[in-house]
Amino acid sequence: MNARIRWLGLLGVAAALQAHAQPASTPPMGASDTACTVHEHLPPAQLGGDWEAFFWPEGGSPERPTDRGHLRLERHPEYTAGVRGDLVRGSGGQMRASRVSGDVTEGAFHLDESNDGKAMSAVWSGQALDCGGRLTITGTRRPAEGSDSPDPVQAFRLQRFPGWR
Repeated sequence: MNARIRWLGLLGVAAALQAHAQPASTPPMGASDTACTVHEHLPPAQLGGDWEAFFWPEGGSPERPTDRGHLRLERHPEYTAGVRGDLVRGSGGQMRASRVSGDVTEGAFHLDESNDGKAMSAVWSGQALDCGGRLTITGTRRPAEGSDSPDPVQAFRLQRFPGWR
């Protein structure tokens, strides 16, 4: 499939999801719920699928995300222990799309993000937590070293879209 058509399709999906989103609801915290377990390793099959992404300033409140997005992950075709996918985030005319790839190993979640599909623009690090049977990934997204990204350091939380099984 043509990459441009794929990006436009993802932007359309994100816009539709945003239009049907619950107004001003506070997403569940995940990590602060009852007993949570850190995953040491997650195979691509468990990371694959559609995720809601929430972002807020480092030191800010996860109850008040400043940015939201849609992340679609699938098995990486070359690195079979990892995943690759597309991230669309922002709102209205400020929608941005990027490519991502990463994995969960030794209890740590790693994701590399590229705005142009070539140079790394941001790196994500965090933990995959199972809180009462619900997988949540939390951590920090930082501009990649040497990138010209204007984005600040942000905290993030990834949650499966409702209805995911």
